[in-house]
Amino acid sequence: MTWNLPNVLTWLRILAVPLVVVLFLIGARSPHSPADPIAGLLFAAAAITDSLDGYLARRLGQTTRLGSFLDPVADKLMVAVALVLIVSRDPRTLMVLTAAVIIGREIAISALREWMAGIGQRAAVAVSRIGKFKTILQMTGLTLLLFRNDVAGLPIYLLGQWLTVIAAALTLISMAVYLRAAWPHLSASS
Repeated sequence: MTWNLPNVLTWLRILAVPLVVVLFLIGARSPHSPADPIAGLLFAAAAITDSLDGYLARRLGQTTRLGSFLDPVADKLMVAVALVLIVSRDPRTLMVLTAAVIIGREIAISALREWMAGIGQRAAVAVSRIGKFKTILQMTGLTLLLFRNDVAGLPIYLLGQWLTVIAAALTLISMAVYLRAAWPHLSASS
């Protein structure tokens, strides 16, 4: 069961991360190469497998402990690495703050979920609808930021910036929702 289709998709998502890094670095050195758009498309493909692996695991009855562990690791790895890459080439305050908010929230909510699981209350901080919408905007925005090049006159990088900033705002809102749900457990006496 460890090497089922959903887990293989998750592993492929993890293996895509170093390829995105290499393509991004090539694009930084050769601005007219197709490396940036390829990095963006590879990131998009990996992001699509994020929803596909979970769906397939449930649909095919192939959920595993390994998959439950690897899926969020792959997600956070993809997002954090993409944000670091983007900020390395665009260190403006807006991008740095956006990256800090998203990465900081991911760390805080991961710790919260781990703690809630430890007290048997993981369901209280299950992924919300706003969290799913945030993920879609975030992955789309990061894809566009990595792609970088305009398409048919559309300012792809600018669109990616705005989607990612909106995702960062939703990140804070979803964090507040999760913290509110966990508050009775956090504030209870030990």
